[in-house]
Amino acid sequence: MIQSNTGAAAKKTLFVIKPREESQLLMFWEAFYRNKVAFISLIILLFIIVSSIFAPIIAPYDPLAGKVTDRLLPLGTTGHFLGTDEQGRDIWTRILYGGRLSLFAGIMPVLIAACIGGFLGVTAGYFGGLLNTLIMRTLDIFYSFPAVLLAVGISSALGQGIDNIIIAISIVFIPPVARIAESAVKGVRTEEFIEAAKSSGAGSFTIIRYHIVMNIFSKVFVYSTTQISISLVLASGLSFLGLGVSPPAAEWGIMLNNLKQQIFINPMVTVIPGFFIFLSALTINLVSDGLRDALEAKK
Repeated sequence: MIQSNTGAAAKKTLFVIKPREESQLLMFWEAFYRNKVAFISLIILLFIIVSSIFAPIIAPYDPLAGKVTDRLLPLGTTGHFLGTDEQGRDIWTRILYGGRLSLFAGIMPVLIAACIGGFLGVTAGYFGGLLNTLIMRTLDIFYSFPAVLLAVGISSALGQGIDNIIIAISIVFIPPVARIAESAVKGVRTEEFIEAAKSSGAGSFTIIRYHIVMNIFSKVFVYSTTQISISLVLASGLSFLGLGVSPPAAEWGIMLNNLKQQIFINPMVTVIPGFFIFLSALTINLVSDGLRDALEAKK
């Protein structure tokens, strides 16, 4: 009989919690949807991402194949509405394929930095003391160098390649993410529910997993989303300097580098890769602002 009541109570609990979670998600979505700028930016960003993912289906040409007779065709040319580059390759096709590498190089370093930096920040903030000093003072060393110069230095040491770009930018973003996480943990660990969990016999791992992480996730998440646009621009900049993806791969930064020499011949064509870098970074920032406002409204 006791088991039956316990089972019924568990089912009742699940029944109560689920609508609450759905209600919070609905509140979050409504708050985000009311921000029209962020919502429109999300649609544009999703269009760019989906177009890049399905580039082999959407793109009308081979991104690496060109024609000498079709060099530097202007915008609006029949069959090449965004023109062609210095080797006669269709720019729209290369923009679609280039978005794959550029967006990947913008998102992956932030994900890696969020995981590693979040772990270090949570560990330092929760345990404090000597461990906090050791972790945070070590990470402070990276603040001695400007982010761009640090990324350039690491990329130069590692060499060309998308993998090396991701490693370099991840190292740049780990310290600020760790600092945000450590500061957020310090504000949570003195709360009464943490003390209650300790008094009930919960271990450090359980408290961190179920109480600390869940309460600081939104702060780390929102901060990390703001870094994606910086990561995208930084990755494109490294490729532009010749430290990232090597030719003839299609990537927005290297496309900008290849086309810069043609600026006096066909200036509009040279602007296109830079425009997509700008548009992607702008929409990511606006979506990030919308997420932050929606999370605050949900609270």
